[in-house]
Amino acid sequence: MTESTTATGTATREKLMEDLKAVVGDAEELLKATAHQTGDKIASVRAKAEESLKTAKARIAEEGKVVIDKAKSAAKSTAKSTDEFVHAQPWKAVGIGALAGFVFGLLITRR
Repeated sequence: MTESTTATGTATREKLMEDLKAVVGDAEELLKATAHQTGDKIASVRAKAEESLKTAKARIAEEGKVVIDKAKSAAKSTAKSTDEFVHAQPWKAVGIGALAGFVFGLLITRR
């Protein structure tokens, strides 16, 4: 998988998580709003909805952990690659750092 594909997949997964959280929130509000309703049919539907919400919350939490673990893994991989580059080509790394500092300094003094 390429970086572009991975980034698109991550963005899609994050959007899906946001949408699921919104649905869960809306369902919770609906359950609160209908709390005063009585009857066997309402009680049955409420119980089923509450169970579905519980399951959805658990899955959202699990997916959140997976996303966090993947982000940590990617950060470690990037840090390792950067460390290897700096050790293999220290003068290029110094040059890149100096150039970045120079550009940052120019941007700050323009304000």
